[in-house]
Amino acid sequence: MDKEKKRKDPVSCGSCTIEEDHGHGHGHDHEEEMDPKMLVIGALVFVCALVANRMEAKTPALVLFLVSYVILAAPILKMALESILHGQVFSEHFLMALASIGAFAIGQYPEAVAVMLFYTVGEVLQDKAVDSSRRSIKEALDLRADVAHRKTDDGVEDLDPKDLVPGDIILVKSGERVPVDGRILEGSTYMDTAALTGEPTPIHLKEGDDLLSGYINKEGVVTVETLRPFEDSALARVLNMVEDASARKAPTERFISKFARYYTPVVVLSALALALLLPLLFPSFSFRDSIYRALIFLVISCPCALVLSVPLGYFAGLGGAAREGILIKGGNFLETLYQVKTMVFDKTGTLTQGSFEVREVRPVEGLTEKDLLGLASRVEVASNHPIAQSILQAYEAMGGQGPEDHPDQVRELTGRGMVAMVDGREVLAGNAKLMEEKGISFQPVEDVGSLVYLAQDGKYLGHILISDQVKEGAGQAIQGIKQAGVEKTVLLTGDGEKVGQAIGKDLGIDRVYGDLLPEEKVRHFEKLQKADRQGKIAFVGDGINDAPVLARADVGIAMGGLGSDAAIEAADVVIMTDQPMKLVTLLQLAQKTRRIVMENIILSLGVKALFLVLAVFGLTTMWGAVFADVGVALLAVLNAVRAYRL
Repeated sequence: MDKEKKRKDPVSCGSCTIEEDHGHGHGHDHEEEMDPKMLVIGALVFVCALVANRMEAKTPALVLFLVSYVILAAPILKMALESILHGQVFSEHFLMALASIGAFAIGQYPEAVAVMLFYTVGEVLQDKAVDSSRRSIKEALDLRADVAHRKTDDGVEDLDPKDLVPGDIILVKSGERVPVDGRILEGSTYMDTAALTGEPTPIHLKEGDDLLSGYINKEGVVTVETLRPFEDSALARVLNMVEDASARKAPTERFISKFARYYTPVVVLSALALALLLPLLFPSFSFRDSIYRALIFLVISCPCALVLSVPLGYFAGLGGAAREGILIKGGNFLETLYQVKTMVFDKTGTLTQGSFEVREVRPVEGLTEKDLLGLASRVEVASNHPIAQSILQAYEAMGGQGPEDHPDQVRELTGRGMVAMVDGREVLAGNAKLMEEKGISFQPVEDVGSLVYLAQDGKYLGHILISDQVKEGAGQAIQGIKQAGVEKTVLLTGDGEKVGQAIGKDLGIDRVYGDLLPEEKVRHFEKLQKADRQGKIAFVGDGINDAPVLARADVGIAMGGLGSDAAIEAADVVIMTDQPMKLVTLLQLAQKTRRIVMENIILSLGVKALFLVLAVFGLTTMWGAVFADVGVALLAVLNAVRAYRL
């Protein structure tokens, strides 16, 4: 995102500004803060004025009220003038200035100063609450290491992690954060991964294991080879996602911003009508009384609680998700999750571990298991697919040596398998579709699992059965998702129909579609979208072939630990731990955030509506008006911060 081209649409609110900032989200801009010393001096002068007024020393009291008013109101009057000059007439500063000046004009000196005093005190408390909550969220997500220890010919030098390049050798000491993604060369340790994954239990890593930036070394010293520059590391990706997330606003946020633009002018005009019409309609009313009620009406009308607490609620929700190892790319997706009624899953790597093992090797008569695995490994050596890797591992476990060279003219047929020339002979390794397509006579196997059939020069040689284990907690996750309000679950897999049906039945998934090529997954998903027009539809996947479906979903959710870069880029939500149970956490967090936002809207509008009615009938004072404005805003902000914790 081009940060020089940020578009801001400010809605003024007290001494802070909530901005539609499409680079960094909501700004909290203290344009003109009250000096604490001046606030104390103004309050003391006000107390002296009240004492003088109580002693009926009218002239000294008036002078003291004026002095305290000037001290307390100066920053607010200045901001009101600046807002008017910038075309923002109906800011809260303007409303407070108009109300207090009007109170002075009708002789309500104590209340005129009190409005400014308690409004300023409330704003200071409110600003501190907002700043504290935003700072705590950002600090919790600021996982950067301050320094990296790079090994050189002359010893060890300390430098900024941003200056590291791939291939550097660094030391990570006990208690330090890993500065960039790397691989352990020497040593073993337990790593605290909670900052990235939300998981409290440390994991054991040894020589040859990869580790991610943001992990904390719990014991000893490990020597690490850096794999990526800082800007491409897992940590940088997390921070960028969180930073950019608030640029995408939820519909409720956009509505509140628009609502505030129209709401405040309407209330100001209503206050003007109240001041003028009451004496005309009811002769017993004096203009002084009607103006006083109108001024109270103005103080109450400010939409500060709404324009502050609603965006902060979504920001806290995004921060809370990040604490759980879930990255949500915008408040709009957090709100959409609340409406999800159908959740569609990929199988491999999403609900299953994606770590395949050869379970059975069945060659035709005249061939040994090692022969069949050896031929399969000659073909599959060119593939990075987990099934191919499991065949290579099984062959090596039998004592075979991994192929040193790639086959000639190798072709990967999407959704079917591999075709290659091995020692001048055409070898097929793939599923039943490939055998049928090439006209190979074979006997389909009924076992549940991923099947690789082999043929050479048109002759069937046998099959290899490979199994994938269901992830721990996948079944509980499906049940939890349904309890959270998802009405329908669907599995789309490129594996065989029987494999998909067996796993779907085991996990409690409602509908299963198997034997799907990537383009067929897209078509099935689009049919589901057309069929389900009542709610939103989410897709959960991890592979590069899932990227088109992730992009089409109302909410695309990628398993980020093992997921491909393409899937993570296309997704709207990334689960860093690959754990299915995090889907339940995600839905619960979305529901809690939505509930808090609605509570704040009802609280803000409800209290304001009550006090506006009381103001019309003369049943409240300026003191009550200040509570209806600043007090409710402070309560709403404190409530919004609850979204940070599930």
